[in-house]
Amino acid sequence: MHIRTAAAATVGSLALLSLLAPAAQADDHKGDTVFTSVTFSRTTVNVGISRPQTLTVTATAKDDSGIRMMAGLKLVSSDSRIQYAKSVTCTRPTSTTMKCIWSYSLEPDRTDYADLRNSSAGTWHLDMEAAAYDGDYYTLDSSATMKIKRYAKLATAQATPEPVAKGGTLTVTGALTRADWNTNTYTGFAAQKVALQFKKSGASTYTTVKTVTTDSTGKLKTTTTANASGTWRWHFAGTGTTSSATAAGDGVALK
Repeated sequence: MHIRTAAAATVGSLALLSLLAPAAQADDHKGDTVFTSVTFSRTTVNVGISRPQTLTVTATAKDDSGIRMMAGLKLVSSDSRIQYAKSVTCTRPTSTTMKCIWSYSLEPDRTDYADLRNSSAGTWHLDMEAAAYDGDYYTLDSSATMKIKRYAKLATAQATPEPVAKGGTLTVTGALTRADWNTNTYTGFAAQKVALQFKKSGASTYTTVKTVTTDSTGKLKTTTTANASGTWRWHFAGTGTTSSATAAGDGVALK
């Protein structure tokens, strides 16, 4: 992406679009133009089914002749969909640098073509270029990355019977769901390993007792031995495309 002509998109050409993009290439540059910093407000954004999530990107570029413009402004998803910034502000801290801040809105509600799809979850990369007055440039194509994940939820753990005799058997149930951006619903997340954790009364931390795999509908069920009063909960570590989740605990006393 070498954007150095009068017909090129500039920082003022803003839209929220979702299009097909070519696969990411290696960064490219000419001369002494360089990005001195590129930062994301969040390196991982977990998106549910209704509330848009915002993300800002701040980039500073430098060239001895000065930066003429920054262009592109694209976030490109793992399935090559494009999100353009909704707004941008740029300043010139010095005669040789330009600093721009872009704001993105990540929306799952399927009201327009730009909304997220399940296939978009995973690693995204920033695709943009800084162009200098002397014709030098630096193109970011793959090095600046972050993750956008489907939001996961764990239902409150339910442990029975309550109270339970010391050494007795507890049955603990739960359910793991995650955002389905294609249907705007939460659906069961099957075949996932979820930790059953216990915190003894008076303790401050949870300990993993065992790992349980969700069934075809995302439900969890297991038995364990109750040796002390305390709280039981489920914890899911997440995946490359789905957020982590922790259930509210269920306190069980011994009788």
